[in-house]
Amino acid sequence: MRGAWRRVRRRVGRRVAGYDPVLIGSVVALALLGVVMVGAATQRHGAVFLARQLLWMAIGAVALAGAAVVDLDALRRRANLLYLVALVGLGLVLSPLGSTTNGAQAWFSLGPLALQPAEVMKPVLILALAAHGARVGGPLDGRRLVGALLLLALPGGLVLLQPDLGTAMVLVALTAGVVAVAGARARHLALLAFLGVLATAGVLRAGVLAPYQVERLTGFLHQAHDPRGATWNLEQAKIAIGSGGLVGAGLFSGSQTRLAYVPEQHTDFVFTVVGEELGLVGGATVLALFAVLAWRIWRAAWRTADPFGALCCAGVLAMLVFQVTENVGMTMGITPITGIPLPFLSYGGSSMVASFAAVGLAANVARSSGASPASPYAKRHWGDLASDR
Repeated sequence: MRGAWRRVRRRVGRRVAGYDPVLIGSVVALALLGVVMVGAATQRHGAVFLARQLLWMAIGAVALAGAAVVDLDALRRRANLLYLVALVGLGLVLSPLGSTTNGAQAWFSLGPLALQPAEVMKPVLILALAAHGARVGGPLDGRRLVGALLLLALPGGLVLLQPDLGTAMVLVALTAGVVAVAGARARHLALLAFLGVLATAGVLRAGVLAPYQVERLTGFLHQAHDPRGATWNLEQAKIAIGSGGLVGAGLFSGSQTRLAYVPEQHTDFVFTVVGEELGLVGGATVLALFAVLAWRIWRAAWRTADPFGALCCAGVLAMLVFQVTENVGMTMGITPITGIPLPFLSYGGSSMVASFAAVGLAANVARSSGASPASPYAKRHWGDLASDR
């Protein structure tokens, strides 16, 4: 019996050897905490949302496992094909096949579940940009940077037609992360940031978004102007977080959460549940877990000798950092309310699966990078920006 148990342990050990337990453990901890927070935010509806979140978490875990074991070179070769398939999905969702929720035609309705192609595009765009950067093999000059921006422009335009400014902003952020690490010049990045600001201002003025969406986006600039109207979400979110104090009101005991004062609390505003029921300690724990996750993704990128793998990690890191910063910031009134979900915590299957798949890519890179403290690629392209600590 002992011999059989030792053989099983050795077999399992060989299968998991090389994977970063800290990276994967932080993701699992965030997702499990998200299940609890979704359950707390939707307790008046019974267990239906909690059960769905558990289902999506399980599917996401499968996506992470698949992305972590697939051959990276095969992904690089098929990145353009995956990109085209994701583009077709973004186009079809704008047809009569798509369904509209909260003013955006962004979902395929699958019975009780829904699929959002824009979320799928996030990891796929990372793959396409990373493959483009790896083909270049050196710093991105102006012409090669235009190629990367064209990869962004097509899905970005389709997402804006839904309209979904928040997801478009995420696509811009992850693109900036990839091209920065790929060697784009500082002046090009500054020009890109300037054009992004102009494009955002143009979208707000062009009538693409409904008036209530524009008011919600700009409400953080004048938070006391309409507390019972355009800034209701923001005011209630700040009350919920502020009432949590140091250790919170206790799980399932937050009054703002139980009485449903915060709209969309289980999706966009799930961090308010953390703040109210778990307090500063809970909020700091969530942010610390995200910080650990970001550190391990950066570490994987720094160690790998594969340019494609390093650029994949850069895109995943930029995507997650931007989403966490924007989502947490909007619940506290320091960033616009854009509808960007909090990775692994917000309710929603498409975001959950896409985030798990993206982290799976980073886990794959970490597994294949070996124990080298710093790769020649990282030293050549990043200089002394990072070190393995």
